[in-house]
Amino acid sequence: MSEAYRKAGVDVKAEDEALRKVVEECHKTFSFREGPGKPVIPIANFAGIVTLTGNKGLAVKTDGVGTKVFIAQLMDKYDTVGIDCVAMNVNDLICLGAEPITFIDYIALQKPDSRLLHELAKGLVKGAEQAGVTIVGGEIAQLPEMIRGQREGFGFDLVGMAVGLLDLDKIIDGRNISEGDVVIGLESSGIHSNGLTLARKILLEEAGLNLHEPAEGLDKPLGEELLTPTRIYVKEVLSMLRAGLKIKGMAHLTGKGILNLGRVGPTCGYLLEWLPEPQPIFKLIQKLGKLPDSEMYQVFNMGVGFCLVVEKEDAEEALSLAEKQGLKAWILGKAVRDPERKIVLKPKGLTAIGGRFI
Repeated sequence: MSEAYRKAGVDVKAEDEALRKVVEECHKTFSFREGPGKPVIPIANFAGIVTLTGNKGLAVKTDGVGTKVFIAQLMDKYDTVGIDCVAMNVNDLICLGAEPITFIDYIALQKPDSRLLHELAKGLVKGAEQAGVTIVGGEIAQLPEMIRGQREGFGFDLVGMAVGLLDLDKIIDGRNISEGDVVIGLESSGIHSNGLTLARKILLEEAGLNLHEPAEGLDKPLGEELLTPTRIYVKEVLSMLRAGLKIKGMAHLTGKGILNLGRVGPTCGYLLEWLPEPQPIFKLIQKLGKLPDSEMYQVFNMGVGFCLVVEKEDAEEALSLAEKQGLKAWILGKAVRDPERKIVLKPKGLTAIGGRFI
């Protein structure tokens, strides 16, 4: 994984190794239930699915905003990270073909502040509106000994859980991907909620940039750029599913960037023959951090926030449906038969195996 990311304090390789042990333990629970609540797919997918009743399944996902909350604290602006919190969960649910229906949140605070909580709630509501979900509850915990943050008295962490419904015979998990299926990329809104630890280290600690001023290539203050909410792809993807497009796999490009495609399809690899120009924020991070392309494409989304793998005959309609809703979409490449499951970024001369570039 990224050496720069590890030096910034995020050791993804060590995390993956530790996670394997957690997954092994949690898989033991799969035998604890029969009927409603029985797991349907392994833990390694973008979300979990359990049986509900008949052919209906319940999809569940939990995730947080990460160190993007530090930017919110430094900017004293809290009304956008709630959108990120919803996005990080519902975007993972739709990867399996589930329709998100409801959401709950968890807010851990250094100490209660009515303005902070009100602004967080506003963002959560905006995210829920974009995703078409309800918010039916949550939890607020005061943890002054645990939560510190970047501004005294304003430390917080924000996590959520989304629930969705799907037909068990329509789960999309990549098992039916064939050679020649087309990879479509959907445009990100910017940095989303991943890689902020590395971005902060480069932009703020090393380069000493001011969050309240525009930086090179940006048309807004740096802090506002970094707080641009994660794009929510629910309505666009659901429109494609309802139109009957043959979508065989989907990937939400969060941590590990484009390498998240490796989680889709058990027997295939991907040849990406075209990539969009990343937004200026990524160019700024790469320039100031002197990072190679291999580092950038395995930490950040680099302009592509979501990928779909569709049958070749449906590719143009997928592009059209996305663009009708104001979302840029591109054909990036295709699936290939490959037991090593390599991901090749041809324009960058990069090849990845097992979640890292070689």
